[in-house]
Amino acid sequence: MIRRLIILEAVLAIGLGSVFVLPKKIEIQPAALAKSLPSFIGDWYGQDQPVAQGERDSLGPDTQFVRKLYTNAKGDEIFVSLVFSGPDMATSIHRPERCLPAQGWTVISTSVATIPLPKGSLKATRLRNLRVFRQESAAPINVYSLDYYWFVGHDAQTPSHLRRSWLDIRDRILKGENQQWAYVTVVSNITKGLQPLGRSEAETDQMIKDFVRDLMPQLEPQNAGS
Repeated sequence: MIRRLIILEAVLAIGLGSVFVLPKKIEIQPAALAKSLPSFIGDWYGQDQPVAQGERDSLGPDTQFVRKLYTNAKGDEIFVSLVFSGPDMATSIHRPERCLPAQGWTVISTSVATIPLPKGSLKATRLRNLRVFRQESAAPINVYSLDYYWFVGHDAQTPSHLRRSWLDIRDRILKGENQQWAYVTVVSNITKGLQPLGRSEAETDQMIKDFVRDLMPQLEPQNAGS
């Protein structure tokens, strides 16, 4: 933990110091990701979801949001969110560990997972979260969720917020480019014990990976208008 804090402080120090050497004109390079989500992904149907005003305010006026809740005939649900950063690095996107506690979730564990794709693979940060729902006349209910997220830039992709920050600073200083970043989140609750035929953690994991495998080809920029 101490080592991570030292690294974070070093990155922030470099970022703040770089303000004095940034090029006068910075070209914005769009994220290599479609700015829309498909209505159908295999057996899944997606419906648009609202964005809280508080989240809009915290991320700046130029931030763009795309969100859908996908459901299938078995009653499963997968929430997908795309957040596109604006040109201002100070009001850019952030990792979910910052906002989950405010939504009542506690991050239990963090790891990096590899998701096979039709072409290659994708590395994503995997969060296992817990939320306790308290009831007046019954025992509390523990709900667990799995949250996969990663960042997509113009010519880079990473599961790490620190590496995303480093690449952003590097490109601004060395290339005079502002690489727009998109932050992709895919979330589903572990439903075993909460609903009939609910899924275990392992089954939820596989369901999300299969979903991401089918989703990613549809998020290529050339498919943005489909």
